[in-house]
Amino acid sequence: MAVPPPDRPLEEVIEEAGEGAAVPHPPHAGLAKAALNRPLITFSIMAATIMQSLDSTIANVALPQMQGTLSATQDQIAWVLTSYIVAAAIMIPLTGWLAGRFGRKKVFLISIVGFTVSSALCGVATDLAEIVLFRLLQGISGAALVPLSQAVLFDINPPEHHGKAMSIWGVGVTLGPVLGPVLGGWLTESYSWRWVFFINVPIGVIAFLGLSASMPETDKHSDRFDFFGFTTLALSIGALQLFLDRGELKDWFGSPEIVVEAMVAALAFYSFLVHSVTYHRPFLSPALFADRNFVTANVFIFLIGVVLFATLALIPPMLQNEMNYPVLVSGLVTAPRGIGTMLGMMVVGRLVGRMDARLILAGGLGLTAFSLWQMTHFDLLMDERLVVVSGILQGFGVGLAYVPISTLAFSTLAPALRNEGTAFFNLQRNIGSAIGISAVQTLLTRNTQIMHATLAENITPYKLGDPALSASGIDISGSAGFAALNHMITNQAAMVAYLDDYKLMLVLTLAVIPLLVLLRPPAGKPVKKEAAVME
Repeated sequence: MAVPPPDRPLEEVIEEAGEGAAVPHPPHAGLAKAALNRPLITFSIMAATIMQSLDSTIANVALPQMQGTLSATQDQIAWVLTSYIVAAAIMIPLTGWLAGRFGRKKVFLISIVGFTVSSALCGVATDLAEIVLFRLLQGISGAALVPLSQAVLFDINPPEHHGKAMSIWGVGVTLGPVLGPVLGGWLTESYSWRWVFFINVPIGVIAFLGLSASMPETDKHSDRFDFFGFTTLALSIGALQLFLDRGELKDWFGSPEIVVEAMVAALAFYSFLVHSVTYHRPFLSPALFADRNFVTANVFIFLIGVVLFATLALIPPMLQNEMNYPVLVSGLVTAPRGIGTMLGMMVVGRLVGRMDARLILAGGLGLTAFSLWQMTHFDLLMDERLVVVSGILQGFGVGLAYVPISTLAFSTLAPALRNEGTAFFNLQRNIGSAIGISAVQTLLTRNTQIMHATLAENITPYKLGDPALSASGIDISGSAGFAALNHMITNQAAMVAYLDDYKLMLVLTLAVIPLLVLLRPPAGKPVKKEAAVME
């Protein structure tokens, strides 16, 4: 097989090679020819992807137990989540440059090692400072895994198989947050909160060994690093994440901390924008934002982040706090959402390439909107069937939508921009989820207070003798009865606030559908097996 010239990207060679073809490496890379073992590469990177995506939610349910073991306050234990989220958000934009500078394989393997080791260290932490530090290292190490896994799947598959590749990738990215609370709850109740972190160790070892043996290295380039651009962007993202994560806890702009974080985020982002349009080689390539498909798809993935993660943040506490479901049962009731996602991914993997991806995306968004409409009909007296059905439908809709969005985002983007593009794409999903969770939690708290006041003002001395109230079994002759009455009002007010959040997400989902007209269908490109010329 002829060796390609050094200036030819490895991605193009892989893209043109057929199934199981030998993938040549440029002479300057110092690597021998390697057989492209596509199944092993896919399995290994998906193991790493699932490992990282699970950790975005798996630790949440273990916080109360961790709080007791580490003797921490509620404010202090929240840093276990905040440190991971902020570190990952800051490092995601750097993924593209690191992969280009040092090679994608090397960055991927170092990330797996760092994530696995820091997970083990989290499991053996003995105090709050240790676990916050190790979670910080976890976020730094794991940030590259999801964007690079997406870029690898694009490069090892020809264009006509990108839809199927993205359906596999989407399963890992979306199932992790769905199954995380269930798995975390089971591990915490059956064993210890430490197993929430120890479970990553065998997965990380398997992923590392598989990729070491099968993944080809990419070409490297020595682009000058835009230190100022990265610093301002990282500062902006980090401050924004702190603002969103701690805003509700600190009563938003009533806290000096939140005011400072908002100002830092705004000023740093402004500096980044000014620098990007004036510097000749900015941190993020301007070519990314010249691609209409890529920009539009990022709007869609931002919305998916809002809807998917905000719903996951709302339903478990609604079931536990308002309907008295045990933690494990609430996890089992919400788990079928993951089954819907898997079914959606399986279906869309067969449809992409046969149907217009925009029609599939419209169907997925429509189904998601219908499931949100079902959620607006939740009530305190319902059984679990409506939760399960709406969850399956929403999972199926998200599965249908996720793959076309990922495919369309990169269908017109140059292969040389994939490292940067996948990093930015996943950053938008993360920011969307952070904003969505923060917004719905704030609205939930405030609307509960408003509805409580509205309902309570109708409870007058004349209403206390109402037969309906008497039928509820509440004895209002003493203070205990009034406390029970207040609990009932709070329960009803909270349920109304939950329904308002579901209505908001329904409106957002419907509002973004017209943007489909801005997307262009991907152009088909046949696989050129003959490109790998025998010597």
